[in-house]
Amino acid sequence: MTCPSESEKIVINCGGVRHETYRSTLKTLPGTRLSWLTEPDAFSNFDYDPKSDEFFFDRHPNTFAFILNYYRTGKLHCPNDVCGPLFEEELAFWGIDETDVEACCWMNYRQHRDAEEALDSFETPEPEVPEDDPALTGGADGDLKRLYRARVGTPSSSAAESRKVPARLGVTSQTRQGEWHRQDAVQNFMLLHRPAQAPAPRASLISC
Repeated sequence: MTCPSESEKIVINCGGVRHETYRSTLKTLPGTRLSWLTEPDAFSNFDYDPKSDEFFFDRHPNTFAFILNYYRTGKLHCPNDVCGPLFEEELAFWGIDETDVEACCWMNYRQHRDAEEALDSFETPEPEVPEDDPALTGGADGDLKRLYRARVGTPSSSAAESRKVPARLGVTSQTRQGEWHRQDAVQNFMLLHRPAQAPAPRASLISC
């Protein structure tokens, strides 16, 4: 096998750390930023120092070692001492697809994103109407239930259009003129829950 000549070597200074590799190595991933260094006009398109004969990139030096190793081995691993978002930014800068991350490092790489998705899934639960309350179910009583839902809100109503109030303390409703009729709703609620009047006690007959 013919060894590459010295002219095929290229020096990359990333964050003050010098890395040396072959141009043929950088060509293994065409369309990426490092592969562009092998093009004839690379000296004018990138930060090139003719005195030191090296290209300079002001990027994270530790993560770059993993990036460059991907060109050498064809396997993309993630550093354990670098958080996922930082490595994600580096992959985007160098033009490498994140799906190329090896399976052994995928969980570590995706950990931050999974945590963010879990946090986004936490939502304030919608208030539930007590279905077992006779005052809120069936017939005429259903009017109070609809009033409750109109003010408390349903999954389709926005927070701006809903006003959460306790169901058993009355329901606030608003007319088209913007007037609030809480008292009427409370009175209706009390009428629905008015206990049956107990019969008057019978006078006991006392025999003399």
